[in-house]
Amino acid sequence: MPDPSAVAVFADLREEGRELDALVAELSPDGWAKPTPAPGWSIAHQIAHLHWTDRAALLSLTDAAAFAGMVEEALKAPDSFVDAGAEEGAALAPAELLARWRAGRAALDEALAQASAEAKFPWYGPPMKAASMASARLMESWAHGQDVADALGVRRVPTDRLRHVARIGVRARDYAYAVRGLPAPVGEFRVELTPPERSCDSEAWTYGPADAPQRITGPALDFCLLVTQRAHRADLALTATGPDADRWLDIAQAFAGPAGPGREPESAR
Repeated sequence: MPDPSAVAVFADLREEGRELDALVAELSPDGWAKPTPAPGWSIAHQIAHLHWTDRAALLSLTDAAAFAGMVEEALKAPDSFVDAGAEEGAALAPAELLARWRAGRAALDEALAQASAEAKFPWYGPPMKAASMASARLMESWAHGQDVADALGVRRVPTDRLRHVARIGVRARDYAYAVRGLPAPVGEFRVELTPPERSCDSEAWTYGPADAPQRITGPALDFCLLVTQRAHRADLALTATGPDADRWLDIAQAFAGPAGPGREPESAR
């Protein structure tokens, strides 16, 4: 019998893709060319990047040798392979890019559903189970979807799908230090997040020991914007208790790869 929690995250990933699809499906060519908050990236670049990483995830699940080849290519140009993949896709006609992205999402959805629940699949970081890979794809889809929404001036309604993003952000705490060559704090932090307004949950989403002296509190949406580096902490209603927790809010990232520059505060734009 399939793991119910895995089936749920697979469904959430599909819904996240559909929501972003609805934002771009009717865009004109000029709309696809709109710049997003990521320097040098248009809306087309954002969708092309998601298509590229969906393809990488599909190969990880279905063809380990081909995925290893992608990793080898990435290692040859570690500072530019992500941008190169986005550029290649963004050069396509919008209708072709949209069709390829949709087909890739469908193929990945099928591969996730058929994957062994306990098997671990290779990735650019540690190997992951299928459910964790789906969570990671959802996190990235949501984050790049935020870039698209910002470019279009659209306010998305936050949903319970943010729980996956928040969980990755908490679990990636030590990675945020490691990628900057910093020692991670000793002991877990307590993170208490207020669910989205339309959430089915009436209680806070909590992570870490209840008696931990280092704490983060605030809205789940704000925490997710922070750990995906889609907003500066100065513009978010997050509270840190303790110097280590306060420092973490300056460097937190939920995504793999080098530390990003993050967003400037609204006051500086």
